[in-house]
Amino acid sequence: MSDDYPTVSISSQPIELCKLLKIANMVSGGGEAKIVISEGYVYLNGEVEFQKRKKIYNNDIIEFNGELVQVACNKPANTSEDIKQAKAQKAKTKVKTAQSRSSNKNTQQQAVKQETPMPSTPAKRRPISF
Repeated sequence: MSDDYPTVSISSQPIELCKLLKIANMVSGGGEAKIVISEGYVYLNGEVEFQKRKKIYNNDIIEFNGELVQVACNKPANTSEDIKQAKAQKAKTKVKTAQSRSSNKNTQQQAVKQETPMPSTPAKRRPISF
């Protein structure tokens, strides 16, 4: 890494450009970050960047409003395989949660059925007159 630029340390990579601008205190909020990116005021590695959610990696250099920062991250970047595994794990968790909820609902319904006695004669409704 070069000593020429101040660094912004991140815990994991990649990070979205709009989030990085907020972390580096180059903008006051996410809305402002998205506006300045879409209007072409932000440079990524010397080139104008228009993608708000552009993935930023270790050693990338961001320039905005006369300020330059370099990204520093010790963790390796997430690969597409890591992302697929995380999505698969999340899907499994959702299925287990849904199954657990449905089994709890069935158990509750059975308990209610056992507690409520059935009436011996059907109730008759009175006609409504207007």
